[in-house]
Amino acid sequence: MNYKEISKYISLILRHKPEVIGITLDEHGWANVDELIAGVSKMHPIDMAVLEQIVSEDEKQRYSFNEDKTLIRANQGHSIPVDVELDEKEPPEILYHGTGEKYVDSIDKEGLIPKSRLYVHLSSNEETAYKVGQRHGKPVIYIVKSGEMYRDGYKFFCSVNNVWLTKNVPVQYMEKLKL
Repeated sequence: MNYKEISKYISLILRHKPEVIGITLDEHGWANVDELIAGVSKMHPIDMAVLEQIVSEDEKQRYSFNEDKTLIRANQGHSIPVDVELDEKEPPEILYHGTGEKYVDSIDKEGLIPKSRLYVHLSSNEETAYKVGQRHGKPVIYIVKSGEMYRDGYKFFCSVNNVWLTKNVPVQYMEKLKL
């Protein structure tokens, strides 16, 4: 069984297209676990044990269960409007954003914008940003002056899997890291 492929499918459902398997998410992004398993099983036969393994072993910690494991949701990365109940937090002075070289011209003009997602995703270390950038071709890392942004009134949130989120990052708060 290819858990990575199943995890990607679950990510598509919980972050972007729950209707693909005929389920709905509540306003906080939660899906009924039994409905999710039934829907995913039409394409990839899974049961609760497989779902629990995917959630616990996911290297990016993409998913969370509620306390009694009757509900599941993606921790961040949604393109559909949900409130995953993030607490506003003061970010570290510097955060990082990894991207592909093909996006640099646009980013240098517009800053970082969420595009199809609800938030811009930032990491607290260069290594994670580099890995993210590699998924998009030749990696480019931006240093984000998050402390300065925060003091200037921008809001930051930290997801349960330690991804920093903000609505956008204007150009004046960014600089390219020399790799």
